Amino acid sequence: MIDFLKLPSPCYVLDEELLDRNLATVDRVRRESGAEIIVALKACAMWSIFPELAKHSDGATASSAAEARLVFEEFGRPAHTYAPVYTDSNIDEILNCSDHITFNSLSQFRRFGQKALINGISCGLRINPQYSPVETDLYNPCVPGSRLGVTAEQLAAHGGLPAGVEGLHFHVLCESRPEHLQKALEAVETHFGAYLDRIKWLNMGGGHLMTASWYDCDRLIGLLKAFRSRHPNLRLILDPGSAFTWRTGFLVSTVEDIVENGGVTTAMLDVSFACHMPDCLEMPYKPAVIGAHEPADGEKRWRMGGTSCLAGDYCGDWAFDRELKVGERVVFEDMIHYTMVKTTMFNGVHHPSIVIARRDGRTDVIREFGYEDFRNRMS
Repeated sequence: MIDFLKLPSPCYVLDEELLDRNLATVDRVRRESGAEIIVALKACAMWSIFPELAKHSDGATASSAAEARLVFEEFGRPAHTYAPVYTDSNIDEILNCSDHITFNSLSQFRRFGQKALINGISCGLRINPQYSPVETDLYNPCVPGSRLGVTAEQLAAHGGLPAGVEGLHFHVLCESRPEHLQKALEAVETHFGAYLDRIKWLNMGGGHLMTASWYDCDRLIGLLKAFRSRHPNLRLILDPGSAFTWRTGFLVSTVEDIVENGGVTTAMLDVSFACHMPDCLEMPYKPAVIGAHEPADGEKRWRMGGTSCLAGDYCGDWAFDRELKVGERVVFEDMIHYTMVKTTMFNGVHHPSIVIARRDGRTDVIREFGYEDFRNRMS
């Protein structure tokens, strides 16, 4: 058991034993389906665990020059890179750090594809199969007018698949189930089936939440095996972001004040939803808190207040079996994926430290942040 009182506050804590559980599931899917599974840095770029992730994956995917360099230098192999836009100022660094590159549009491929091919890099094209189960438009890449990927109609209007393109890439899922992938693959085969036997690889993107307790891995494995049987010469690649670090850690905070106004009780914390848990406001969603539960009728409700000056920097409500007091720890669950990578230093708020809870019971503080980190991001 992690003793949260002995850890700095605030801090993110990754639990190695919880990570092991996820990696075992990823390995099983890789082994039984024959598909490659790569780590998506956009969900977790915690490079201190890259050596462990590298043992249980087939590489990593990057979304920028910085991520591609981090993969190349810390993951120890070239990246699979996709970004909505490449520029003259970043393309060379990206190509130096990648062995696969996916272009978002035909015009981007025409602009940079030849340079990639000369460097021996496998080129792909992002496609839009015009299906996504994602209901929140902010996260849905297939909304009408989407800037992400090429539709089958656009591809046909430009003469089909350009010479030199070896792969196709779609990303339409978000914390989704195998049945959603099945519908996505049906859409891909319907709209892009004529190209599938002309390419070498198909990247199915992320959103495959195979490490969640409710996910049916048997169905995923069967689905991938069936697709491979229809397209035996095709390498299948999945780049789930959340799955590797799903429910592997926490964000530790401390109650610093209690404010009551208009019948609302707010525990003021030393963390910020806006700065440290932005998806809670963007998605939005309410994270689980250790020792808390959904309020029943008549129970006292506690709102959690963030430390920034943004009026909406709060979330809630939760109920506890006790009265919260100043100095108590409040520990948010599942705070490793899409948290550290999305944090900001708005207001100059104190940035959470990064901690790893080791398998042998030790806790190592990997990184602490201070004034210089804030200052160096400014001019």
